[in-house]
Amino acid sequence: MKKVDLPENAFRELEKGETYEPVMSPSVKYREVTPWSIFWGILMAVIFSAATAYLGLKVGQVFEAAIPITIIAVGLSGATHRKDPLGENIIIQSIGACSGMIVAGAIFTLPALYILQCKFPEITVDFFRVFMASLLGGILGILFLIPFRKYFVKDMHGKYPFPEATASTQILLSGEKSGSQTKPLLVAGLIGGLYDFAVASFGAWSENFTSRVCEAGSVVADKFKLMFSVNTSAALLGMGYIVGLKYATIICAGSILVWWVIVPCVALLFPELEVSAGVAASSASPEQIFNYAKSIGIGGIAMAGIIGVCKSWGVIKSAFALVKMIFHKGDVVEEEVRTQKDLSMKIIAIGSLLTIVVTSLFFYFGVMDGNLLFTVVGILIVACISFLFTTVAANAIAIVGSNPVSGMTLMTLILSSIIMVLVGLKGTGGMVAALIMGGVVCTALSSAGAFITDLKIGYWLGATPKNQEAYKFLGILVSAVTVGGVIMILNKAYGFTPDNADVMAAPQARAMAAVIEPLMSGEGAPWLLYGIGAVIAIVLNFMGVSALAFALGMFIPLQLNLPLMVGGAVNWYVTSRSRSAEENRLRGEKGTLLASGFIAGGALMGVVSAALQFGEIHLTIPEWGATIGAQWLSLLMYLCLILFLIKYSMGAGRQKM
Repeated sequence: MKKVDLPENAFRELEKGETYEPVMSPSVKYREVTPWSIFWGILMAVIFSAATAYLGLKVGQVFEAAIPITIIAVGLSGATHRKDPLGENIIIQSIGACSGMIVAGAIFTLPALYILQCKFPEITVDFFRVFMASLLGGILGILFLIPFRKYFVKDMHGKYPFPEATASTQILLSGEKSGSQTKPLLVAGLIGGLYDFAVASFGAWSENFTSRVCEAGSVVADKFKLMFSVNTSAALLGMGYIVGLKYATIICAGSILVWWVIVPCVALLFPELEVSAGVAASSASPEQIFNYAKSIGIGGIAMAGIIGVCKSWGVIKSAFALVKMIFHKGDVVEEEVRTQKDLSMKIIAIGSLLTIVVTSLFFYFGVMDGNLLFTVVGILIVACISFLFTTVAANAIAIVGSNPVSGMTLMTLILSSIIMVLVGLKGTGGMVAALIMGGVVCTALSSAGAFITDLKIGYWLGATPKNQEAYKFLGILVSAVTVGGVIMILNKAYGFTPDNADVMAAPQARAMAAVIEPLMSGEGAPWLLYGIGAVIAIVLNFMGVSALAFALGMFIPLQLNLPLMVGGAVNWYVTSRSRSAEENRLRGEKGTLLASGFIAGGALMGVVSAALQFGEIHLTIPEWGATIGAQWLSLLMYLCLILFLIKYSMGAGRQKM
């Protein structure tokens, strides 16, 4: 594939009478939807849905798979010498990117059903509910967004930066370069996958290295409630590199505040406080006190979400104005040019109506136990919020590249809970209903936000929107099946029990469960701790610090946060050693590829390990895993992994990659 560039006016506003001509000419028909692009798109959706679901539930960070998928697509077409593969690669990326959008929607809410089930055994969770909530939410998000495509990608050309779309577009264009980038990505994926598989499936060394490795560390932990622990997985190291030192530092600062300040202070100042069932703070372990104190993080997460929505108020108002404008405008005759052809409004209208009907039936028979009033109220909440906030999600992605979906979902859950209680639905039935409704809304908003990125890529390059839109539904179906299966496997293998957050953190879902339970059951909640977290979030916001990152750090166990700091430090080191800015940039890009490989490979093999446990295939040697030697070996292997990442990243400048 020859190297091509975007037109000069790709990123600026057009002059009066000026038009944008994409890379692929609108007057030419290109290969886009082919057996090749469908097969690889589906495969990417499966692989990265599994990987991102695992990693998202483990540490609360959803890995953005669009860029690695794009690199793999270009690399495959280059390796097989396919002729003019750009159109096919866009479709592969578009189908594969469904992984991230569905995963984010599903794991933020639906695992809360399993979390609540531990306390309320009468709650039933099955694959069908998880799958349907993800599928219907994804379909609604796509259908509600399509009418606004032209406004965001064409009418507002040059006014929105689209940061994520820009990166993916440049990769798709740089065919020769990206082809060579595929090798380090795959090598790192293999190393990361085998490394994490050796730990999770065989117990070759300890997953965590802790200060309890020596007697002095155990004494300090027991007496002063001070300890440190770091997870030595390849996936988390890669995640830290991608996150970068700035945000990794903020996350770790939140974790350090709770673990090294609040936990010891609780034991010192309130020794008789019951932090666990029948356990006083003075005799509790640091982990037990943390399980009590992490409610501060829940308050911080909730307030950070509210702050995010408030900051987006201008976006929300403009989105509502856009909805009004579209309705007043009425149907517009479709342009005949290939690059502006959408699915017909008839298909969108019928599809939206059919999806709402199916969702209503799902609510009536599968969620509301045949209560018509609850069903009608539930579908009205879901349909209205999904439609109105779809444009908000798209607008946010277009401007800053981030979607305040967790904040909007939390507000949906609270609103849904209050309304459902008012109409008579409460208790465990209300918890299930509110979380399923929240899952549909969350997935819809996540899908809409992510899809606008794909459509902008297609606009810049000259893809056919109709093809992207039609085959997005296939990607959603595949991703929903995969995510539903992965959540069930992880629950069966590890569990989402309250005391198992060190294995499956699922911070967003745990926060949702903690907030919704008192609303639906009438029980007391640690409102004081929530309030402290909320105040911390407000103060951080005024200081210009990411309140959400800090709050996630307060909520997630220490051993899952410190690796982010390690990876961020590696990123800083790699990108700051040379006097040449260009060389530092090349090193950073190479490191990003390697880190992406660590994440994808490690997370994917983590799912395989969970599947083995699900099938009750146990290959570990518990006796070895409990020894000090296993911990010291984990530290040694971790250092080797870090040195590999540094060495091969810093070689990029010399190789002129």
